Amino acid sequence: MIPIGERTLEADAIEEVCDILKGGGIAALPTETVYGLAADALNPQAVAKIFEAKGRPQDNPLIVHIAALSMLKELAAEVPPDAYALAERFWPGPLTMVLPKSARIPDATSAGLPTVGIRMPSHPVIRAVIERSGLPLAAPSANRSGSPSTTTAQHCIDDLSGRVDAIVISSDCTVGLESTIVSLAGGRPRLLRPGGVTLEELEEVLGPVELDAAVLGRADPQSRASAPGMKYRHYAPKAQVRLLLGSSQQYRAYLEAHAAPGAAALCFHGEEIGLPVPAAALGTPERPQEMAQGLFCALRDFDEKGVQTVYAHCPSPEGLGLALYNRLIRAAAFDIVKL
Repeated sequence: MIPIGERTLEADAIEEVCDILKGGGIAALPTETVYGLAADALNPQAVAKIFEAKGRPQDNPLIVHIAALSMLKELAAEVPPDAYALAERFWPGPLTMVLPKSARIPDATSAGLPTVGIRMPSHPVIRAVIERSGLPLAAPSANRSGSPSTTTAQHCIDDLSGRVDAIVISSDCTVGLESTIVSLAGGRPRLLRPGGVTLEELEEVLGPVELDAAVLGRADPQSRASAPGMKYRHYAPKAQVRLLLGSSQQYRAYLEAHAAPGAAALCFHGEEIGLPVPAAALGTPERPQEMAQGLFCALRDFDEKGVQTVYAHCPSPEGLGLALYNRLIRAAAFDIVKL
């Protein structure tokens, strides 16, 4: 494998990235959600390199990225009217639809499932790579499996140096959280993973949407994951994360009682003032998108600073807050304190 330092590419090196992917290689590419580790979704050998580089469990399916609706028809065995309605409203953008897969999708990509998750990203770099290569790209988050997702090229270098064929240097990811995943593969639409497209927005198009039990709770360890982010420990820094549910006053009182060397706070803007531990303040309850954009950076920064315990003030699980809550409960391995 070529040393990563020789294949760290600028965003305009599209043709070189296309050659890598068409040759069966893997590359870290920016999307509007998080950086993705991309390979030709139709090449089982290339897809296997993603799992190896990430240390990803083999039964964790991958999302396939496309750049045109014509590709959707080739990759899904059935495309219901609801899928076209969602595409018209949210594509290109941070929404993945789970559909019955066509014969073109190898089991390596779908983790043996009869379905496949498909989305059309909006970031110009990955869209250009898909369009010029003609390849649908399997692209899970470009991080080591289980750790916080990567939202900058430097994050990818930190996690994947020496493990991939190229990392594309580009603008940071604007959404900051992985895509929303909704299943349209049978029965009522079901939200499998919340993200930048909220449950409320989905229901404006689809009507009632079921909330999978794994969104707010632990998935059955014996079950098969229908989509990424449902079954395994995800998004977790090296530090222990504890979620605190309550008012700002209750949060502050808890930290004052539990302050210790190696502790830090993840909180909303304004709450960091006068706290007895170092703090990263992100957004407000009224502006959760700011917390979403900075969440994974903050968790990674805590690790760089040697933080051992992170006390996170958890947002209400509504709107975009549902996606933040979903990421934080998994980062905390469900260590939650109701104040």
